[in-house]
Order: sequence, then structure tokens, then C-alpha cells
Amino acid sequence: MYSFIIPVYNRPQEIKELLDSFMELHFDGDFEILIIEDGSDRASEEIVGQYTSLPLSYHFKENTGPGDSRNFGMRVAKGDYFIILDSDCLIPPDYLQVVDEFLENEYYDCYGGADDAHVSFTPLQKAINYAMTSFFTTGGIRGSEHSMNRFEPRSFNMGISKEAFKRTGGFSKIHPGEDPDLSQRIIKSGFKTTFIPNAAVFHKRRISWNKFYQQVTKFGLVRPILNQWHPETAKLTFWFPTAFLIYTLLSLLALVLKFWIVSLPLALYLLFIFMDSSFKNKSVFIGALSVGAVFYQFFGYGLAFLRSSILIGLLKRDPKEQFPKLFFE
Repeated sequence: MYSFIIPVYNRPQEIKELLDSFMELHFDGDFEILIIEDGSDRASEEIVGQYTSLPLSYHFKENTGPGDSRNFGMRVAKGDYFIILDSDCLIPPDYLQVVDEFLENEYYDCYGGADDAHVSFTPLQKAINYAMTSFFTTGGIRGSEHSMNRFEPRSFNMGISKEAFKRTGGFSKIHPGEDPDLSQRIIKSGFKTTFIPNAAVFHKRRISWNKFYQQVTKFGLVRPILNQWHPETAKLTFWFPTAFLIYTLLSLLALVLKFWIVSLPLALYLLFIFMDSSFKNKSVFIGALSVGAVFYQFFGYGLAFLRSSILIGLLKRDPKEQFPKLFFE
């Protein structure tokens, strides 16, 4: 039996849209949906009560963060396999059928799937989705067929067996970063993780440019902490956004000094991003927005990653004392 675990915080409209997508789900097996309200001021209980035809339960708890809310949901769930979704996701009608067939053929105690943009998304949502998911911006770390084994699932689209949850204790109190941390602890506990092709969700990311910058900044701060906890996961490619930031500033200086040739690789890379996103999204407007999203993503992440690497990696500061807003009590 599958149990969908969905934490929500002050986003009742997102729960409505997600449950609307569940109404179109095609699956003959047994499943349940648990909505975990994480101490919201704007609760979703009234909206949840409208979906009486779904195997649905609603749970309200104090605000302790998304990781702890997922742990709460897995503790009270009836199923033996948990599927974690973010509240700002939509699921395709065949999602659970794809997952079930894959696990029946080759069982894994933890899986992840990709996130995609729905046709109904705004141009900004599609541009940010491109920046977050393209191989040419993130290297496919959020899911691709080239990262099948030892994949680090992300909690917007993640499956975990009851046994793996019991052995690891679930998500930690850090946020963001609680999902790759759990993935590593699952692997270290002897379980296997995988990426399931075609088990994608539509990730709305209801964010402005400012909120997107804040989000990627937190990602940059968290990564050196995760590298400290799990040294084997550290990669040179994590420095790419910082290198992009430094090279962009040097390119601007070179333009002022009329050494334009220094800026040529950057210009070619941005042109490629524009063309690739325009082609994939069938819109030159979204292609242009994607170039902007890349700058927001790399500058926000790159600066934060450099700062955190110095404070946490070099100066050995305590992460909780240095960045208390990244941790829930």
C-alpha cells in the first residue's frame, strides 16, 4: 500500500490544485493521501474536506518544518511505502502506475523522480524550471536517466519504504538539504536508491524573482554543510556557480578594458541557454527569461556557497550557530 505524504504551510490553494490532479489519477491498487498541516495560519482543512471521494486524511500539527512534518506523516500512515510530494506539485494521471510497475519489476527502498513544467505554468515558472532542471545548468542532479543508481532523490518527488524510514529515522531538522541528507543515510544503511524514468511531477514553484534568489541562496548555504556531514558526496562541480559568478565579473571588467575576447565563452554559453530553452519551451520569451534565471540561480547559489565554504569548510564554524535559520528545533 502506498501512502502519499504531503506537508503544507499556508498554501491552501496549492493543496486544492494538487488534489484536483489526484482526481485524475489512474491506479487500481491501494493508496492513501495524508495532508500534514505544519502549523499554518491559513489552514487547508476546509478544502481537504471537499474531496470526499479520495482516500484522504488531514492532520494538523505545530510548526516544526517540512522534514519533521514528513516524519510525522510516515509515522501515522497505514502504507508500507511512502511517497513524498511538495504541496506545489501536480501529478500526472499515470504517475502511481509508472512507479508501481517499476518497483514490481525491480524493487528499491528509495526512489526519486524528475520535476517538469506543465503547459499551464506561467513563462516565469517555465524559465525557472528550465534553470533548475536542465543538464546545462545543474548537470541533471534533479533527475535524469543518466543518474539511475545511487541517485539522491529530492523531497518534491521521493519514495521511501517503511523499513528504510524506520532504520534511518527519516528527515533531519535542516531545511533545505534534508532530502539529500536522508538519501545518503539511506545508502549508508545498506539500501539502494534509484531514479525512475517517466515518474515526473509538475513542480509549480510559485515564486517571484526575489523568492527564487532566496531559495537558491539557501541551497548554496546548505551544500557545504552536507559536504561536511557526507564528505564522499563533495564534488568539484558544486563550485561551478561560484566560478560562473567570478568569470562574469571578470568578463565585465574585460569589456570595460576592451578585451572583449575574454567575454566570448560567456556570451556563447548564454546564447546556447537561450536557444536550448527557446526550443524546448517553444518560446523565445521563455528562452530570454531562462537566461535571467541562470544569472539569479548562479549568483545566489555561488555567493552563498562561497560564504558557507569559508565559514563551515575552512573556519570550521558550527552550522547551527552560523546559520540558525536553516535549522528547525
